[in-house]
This record gives sequence, C-alpha cells and structure tokens, in this order.
Amino acid sequence: MTITEKISYIKGLTEGLKLDENKDEVKVINAIIDLLDDMAASVTDIEDVVEEMGEQLDAVDEDLADLEQDFEDVLEDDCDCGCGCDDDCDFDDDDEEYYEVTCPNCGEEIVVEEEILLCGETECPKCGEVLEFDFSALEDDDCECGCCCGSDNSKEDLMS
Repeated sequence: MTITEKISYIKGLTEGLKLDENKDEVKVINAIIDLLDDMAASVTDIEDVVEEMGEQLDAVDEDLADLEQDFEDVLEDDCDCGCGCDDDCDFDDDDEEYYEVTCPNCGEEIVVEEEILLCGETECPKCGEVLEFDFSALEDDDCECGCCCGSDNSKEDLMS
C-alpha cells in the first residue's frame, strides 16, 4: 500500500465515523488528514523525480563507461611520441626536443621535453619521485647550447 493509499484509507475511516463537522476536535482531525494528503502528494512527486534522476544517472554512467573503454583503446594504439596517432607515426616536431629519462625509483621510462629538462626537475608520473637534472658539472663560460648550464656541450651529450 502506497502512502497516498494509506491517507485515503484513513480519510475513509473518519468519514465512516460520521463525526459532527462542527466540533473543534473533528475540524482538527480533518485539517491533519488534509495536511497528510498534501504531504503524501509531495512525497510521491519527489519519489518520481528521484526515480527519473536515477535512470538518467545510469545512462550517464553507461556513456562514461563507453568513453573510458574508447579512451583505453586509443591509448593502447598510441605510439610513444604522445601525438595520439597509431604505431605508424610520422610525428615530427622540429620546435621541441624530447629526451627519454628512466626514473631511478620505479624504473618507468618517461619522455621529457627539453624545456622541462632545463628547468632542472620534474616529477615521475608513475611514482611521484622528483627527478632532478644537475648540469653543474658541465659549467663553462663558453656555453652555446642556449641554456643556463654554462657548457658548450649539447643537451644530447647530457643525456648519454
């Protein structure tokens, strides 16, 4: 039995008692029954909205699961350059140089842009270890590599 049906049942019981409508007690009881009837209608409306929202949330959850699967499929097909293409990559970015660095903590190989390398540190995306790059051993006043290392050695020499 729903809440609305229960209120209707109580209303029917009070009408069946054939109480004197002019007595104050009966007026109070009728007012309470009317209030309960209004509350039951509100609760029913709320239940309907919650049910509809639950259905919409389930649909969004299914769509999200599909997107996650599609994204995982794309990641599995990507090449190592990070350009989002398939394994037959012809990615060529002449403006940026990239270097492969192995995290000493977890062994993860990560690709680091030259700009990040010159900053001196970055964080391993797998374990969070801070990787530091020290160029102080290469200090020389004849730096031509365009960085602050103070060396005429190229950055390729730094990584080998």
